[in-house]
Amino acid sequence: MFNAKQILIKYWGHTSFRPMQEEIIQSVLAKKDTLALLPTGGGKSVCFQIPCLMQDGICIVISPLISLMKDQVEHLKSKGIKSVAITSGMSKDEVDVALGNCIYGNYKFLYLSPERLQNKMVQERIRQMNINLITVDEAHCISEWGYDFRPSYLHIAEIREVIPNTPILALTATATSDIIDDIQDKLLFNEKHLLQSSFVRENLSYVVINTEDKKNKLVKIIKHFKSSAIVYVGSRKETKEITQLLRNNNISSDYYHAGLDMDIRNQKQEKWTHNEIRVMVATNAFGMGIDKDNVRIVVHLSTPTSLESYFQEAGRAGRDGTLAYAILLTNKSDRIDLSRFILSQFPTVQEIRGCYQKIADYFHIAVDTAEGESFEFNINDFCERYNLKTYKTYNILKYLEKEEFIKLTDSIHSPSKLHFIVDNTELYRFQVANMHYDSFIKLLLRSYSGLFENYVTINEQTLSSRFNSPPSQVLDLLEKLQQLEILKYLPRTNAPKLVFTKNRAEASTLRISEEILEKRKQLKKQKMESIIAYTENSTICRTQQLLDYFGEENNFRCGKCDVCVERNKLDISDLEFEKIKKSLENILSEKEMISSEIVNTITDVREEKIIKVLQWLLDNDKIKLTENKYSWIV
Repeated sequence: MFNAKQILIKYWGHTSFRPMQEEIIQSVLAKKDTLALLPTGGGKSVCFQIPCLMQDGICIVISPLISLMKDQVEHLKSKGIKSVAITSGMSKDEVDVALGNCIYGNYKFLYLSPERLQNKMVQERIRQMNINLITVDEAHCISEWGYDFRPSYLHIAEIREVIPNTPILALTATATSDIIDDIQDKLLFNEKHLLQSSFVRENLSYVVINTEDKKNKLVKIIKHFKSSAIVYVGSRKETKEITQLLRNNNISSDYYHAGLDMDIRNQKQEKWTHNEIRVMVATNAFGMGIDKDNVRIVVHLSTPTSLESYFQEAGRAGRDGTLAYAILLTNKSDRIDLSRFILSQFPTVQEIRGCYQKIADYFHIAVDTAEGESFEFNINDFCERYNLKTYKTYNILKYLEKEEFIKLTDSIHSPSKLHFIVDNTELYRFQVANMHYDSFIKLLLRSYSGLFENYVTINEQTLSSRFNSPPSQVLDLLEKLQQLEILKYLPRTNAPKLVFTKNRAEASTLRISEEILEKRKQLKKQKMESIIAYTENSTICRTQQLLDYFGEENNFRCGKCDVCVERNKLDISDLEFEKIKKSLENILSEKEMISSEIVNTITDVREEKIIKVLQWLLDNDKIKLTENKYSWIV
């Protein structure tokens, strides 16, 4: 059996671990429940993949993002490591085959969504597996105090009843002290155990720019850096508008949001990843799983709704360790806009019940039916039929999802798949007895490997070309072979889904807690105030502000953010600056003073340094000057 270092070299080609990786691996191998906080791009996957490969058995990885699961599975497969992902786009039969392979096929990683984990068949099959580790990725989603709470995550702990002696590794890049405790409580840790890497990104310069002309400033920034970039905006409409603005200025760009078809989203992301597009203009849907080394700038044209989401999105710059910039453009109207946006996310009880009734009418669902049923759902068609505003309706649907009345999925792209349900010997007998199918079956076997073991993705157009026949004939042959129970054929699907997680209830009796609604609204407001305070504070290093928010005690001053750059111009050490600033705060909070009085009061510092700090505090609105007298702004 290889040790951790040998596996790192063999499969990843690295000769040394990143900070905290080795400690996390050792904790997992010691069978400790572990919460690991690693910054974005900190190499989280290695922390569960290596200990799994060092042991017998399989690792269950719970992840909220289908594309991320698929990417990791493909990456592991390319290294010869057997892995499978069970996603919402799979049929019951596909799931059955995949789980069977995990029990009997020497697979090392099983990726699941938290919703799949609740399925009774999945739980029963898990009981039969030799599981060495449960990994919960994006673990902040389990906390109601977090910025990206997902109710399905609350059920993850139920797996502990199925496999009680298996350790849990929870991974996230952002968490405050409240969320850290909440994660460990919700996952029923045997004892609390936190391993945390510093939130400091030494190569990342955080910059806040106050400007009334954000669009013009954005164009100047993008032209200046001439590198791969992400621009985050607040709405789907803005993604198109800003993309057109950049294109008008001869800047290669494209837009991305959750309302786009999954195929289109994947195409856009691929082009950006391979540098065919320089700038991606996106909503926060361009989030988890985005991993590109050479992003030099991330620009927020709109102020994010929380410091957690800002930190996550900003962290997508500079993953190669080279200097990069996270730039937030702000102005006085942002507070009003953000406050209005927050309030719009919280519909009334009457609006929620009304929308729920319309959903039932839309799908013709009777009371006390439909639990577990899924329906293709086009939100635009739904809103048009009932004359509803799309954005408000979307927020109502998300609330119903959080309360676990329904489950929404984005457009699910599931390509066509094929699986032989007979063995080699039986198939050969069939070919001999049915020669008119022989050449087509041989084509399938030549074109794709693993058809007897699992469902394999196929392309009907490619088969049509190779078989020298129209696509309709290929489809006909596939359907006939399925009818003859030789294979299972699953045609491609591409549609959003709405799932009733409970039987449909009477809308008037729908249990909706106004207290919970109000609590969530207040939490959103607190997070809004935190990020507004961050944008308005021009006296404390940006990194220090972020570290303080996430509860990390660190006096580190980055020297690269907009605050530090201005401070550096003073030619005064950090220690001197803080000393003078504190002295000025103490005396000017008590009474107004002219500059000569201040200099005479602070006798242990040279006059020119006091004047420099005074001017800096004045420029940054910490003190005011009235009729030659300075006073501290409380």
